[in-house]
Amino acid sequence: MNTERRPTLRQVADLAGVSHQTVSRYFRPNSGLLPETAERVRAAVDALGYRPNLVARSMRTRRSGMLGVVLPGWVGPERTVAAACEEARSSGYRVEIVIGLDEGPESLWARVEELLASGQVEGVLSVSPMDPANLAPAGTVVQVAEYDHRLRAVDAVAEDQETMIEVVRRLSELGHRDLLHVGGPQGWPSARLRMAGYLEACRRYGLRTHGEPSGAWHPETGRQGILALPDDTPVTAVVAASDDIGVGVLGAAHSRGWAVPGRLSVTGWDDRLLARYAAPALSTVVVDRETAGRHAMRRLIAAVEGRPEPEWPTTPLTRIEFRESTAPPVTEAS
Repeated sequence: MNTERRPTLRQVADLAGVSHQTVSRYFRPNSGLLPETAERVRAAVDALGYRPNLVARSMRTRRSGMLGVVLPGWVGPERTVAAACEEARSSGYRVEIVIGLDEGPESLWARVEELLASGQVEGVLSVSPMDPANLAPAGTVVQVAEYDHRLRAVDAVAEDQETMIEVVRRLSELGHRDLLHVGGPQGWPSARLRMAGYLEACRRYGLRTHGEPSGAWHPETGRQGILALPDDTPVTAVVAASDDIGVGVLGAAHSRGWAVPGRLSVTGWDDRLLARYAAPALSTVVVDRETAGRHAMRRLIAAVEGRPEPEWPTTPLTRIEFRESTAPPVTEAS
């Protein structure tokens, strides 16, 4: 039997050098603590691994201390959600995650309404775009930074178009003139913006595009995009809208006997862990999903507690990292 005792509020207070009443205030909305005092308490909480007794708090305050997270699937947003959940826990909230596998926006929105109507959660963080016609919730809903409440792309995703232009520009500098873009589902603003950036870059730098097939965020989309190319295609670079799609491109190129790099250069997007270990390692756009997740949860907590929305982080959330899958094209002369 595990006899290890959980750290207590008084132990946190002793370590932080404050009273136990101050620690209690730290876990309340609008605590009014000085920033340096709050930081000392946070450091002590982290050092001891302390978690507040949320059941007792909910009985005392008549608040559930629970936040909901709704997402369309686990693969893809897991880094964003993990960071958001950690942010919620560090602020004294519990999190209930609802995964709607293969569900559309309307079904997911119904799940949001059910959560809010149950009274069990104080607010919901959505990692999936919702139908604008249904955005009249009986509660607080915040969408991850990719979307605002009207499904307009905001800063985190608005960077996608300019970042894609930069990806294609760098391919052009390597000598690539004939490209293919394998896009994501065009119902997603991120996929549309990446395709728009690709097309704009081709126009801007005088490059030839040999198609923009699109599909699900899945390796099969990349595989089908490559298998559809004729044997004598002049394409030397494939720009995939995600790492999952890019991995499918790598597999299909291998099955056709096309060396990567060499016959084809390939880029992806997202910095998925497995893509780093592909053969060859996939060039990608590294996205700071953790910062996006933490900021989204801070927005939700601020809305639930009636505080002003926190400012968007000033540091860029994307950077391009070219790896072994990208090189200058191999010409007959070389």
